[in-house]
Amino acid sequence: MTQTIFGIPLSTWITAATAFGIFAVGLPLIRAVIRRRCPISGQADSSWRDLVGRLNARWMRLTTLVIATAGALHLLALDPRVFGVAKVVLIVVLAIQCIRFVSVTIDWIILRLAARSSDEGSHESVVAQISGLRWLLLFVAYILIVLLALQNADVDVTSLIAGLGIGGIAIALALQNILGDLFASLTISLDRPFIVGDFIIVGSEMGTVEHIGLKTTRVRSLSGEQLVFGNSDLLSSRIRNYKRMSDRRVVLAFGVVYATPPPQLEMVNSIVRSAIEQQTNVRFDRCHFCKFGDSSLEFEAVYYINSSDYNVHMDTQQSVLLSMARGFADDNIDFAFPTQTLYLSRVRDNLPVNGPSRSEHQS
Repeated sequence: MTQTIFGIPLSTWITAATAFGIFAVGLPLIRAVIRRRCPISGQADSSWRDLVGRLNARWMRLTTLVIATAGALHLLALDPRVFGVAKVVLIVVLAIQCIRFVSVTIDWIILRLAARSSDEGSHESVVAQISGLRWLLLFVAYILIVLLALQNADVDVTSLIAGLGIGGIAIALALQNILGDLFASLTISLDRPFIVGDFIIVGSEMGTVEHIGLKTTRVRSLSGEQLVFGNSDLLSSRIRNYKRMSDRRVVLAFGVVYATPPPQLEMVNSIVRSAIEQQTNVRFDRCHFCKFGDSSLEFEAVYYINSSDYNVHMDTQQSVLLSMARGFADDNIDFAFPTQTLYLSRVRDNLPVNGPSRSEHQS
């Protein structure tokens, strides 16, 4: 054991070989255990087992060999130049291994975010929105890995970081509008104020969302043309999302003529209530004689439709109005329309001192 080989005691060689064997055999055994406990399914999912299994599958055999060799060389205490070369090789291999892990982890994060939002839209559409920013996340992660690798390889990265900071500021100033839309796209993907297929109103424009991109969102209007909005403009606007309407409140205002006698006025509420309650998926709220109008006795009815579909709303409203028209016709109640009553007075030729006397005639 005291004999030396290349100036190193035999005991040290045995210790280094033992360390090499532990790493070379132990790491594959650990991978085999992980492979059995965390098998990879054909389709990726957002579970922790799937992440561990896919990270294990991305492990390189070269990484195991380099780690085992570096550990053995460290115990041998060879020439610092030899160990320096081994350290650089180890850092490069570990950097490549981290890059392989980062891509898998980012894909898993995207799937997990999409799984949490599966109740608000289709899984595929949410994945497509978030995946649009995958390259940006990978770019930032790769830069960080390279900087850490250079720093551990005893390379001075201070000037490089300063240069990247100045260049980043210049690029941000030059591309501030594009970057604003880009981060707005990230906000839309994570916060999901709307998704593909939602019917939205933005200001005076309305339509169905067709595509959410990195810079713009495209909406198909009711008249057929495509509307293109900047993502930052959308987030700074008030958006009305009709697709997520659980039920629709409908206010029905109408009037009857002033000549309608009180007994018939009392029948209006029951007629309107019957017309509304006989519809399907409709909840009656109220109906009131609300005020005396300029040319009519005005009523107001409110009901709710348990659907966000506009066609269902219009079909239901049509049925309610037709039923009301039939009920009013059966009870001789007339709907009001704009009318005016003109009163004329005829003044006699001889006016008394105290003022004219007049007779009023209604026409």
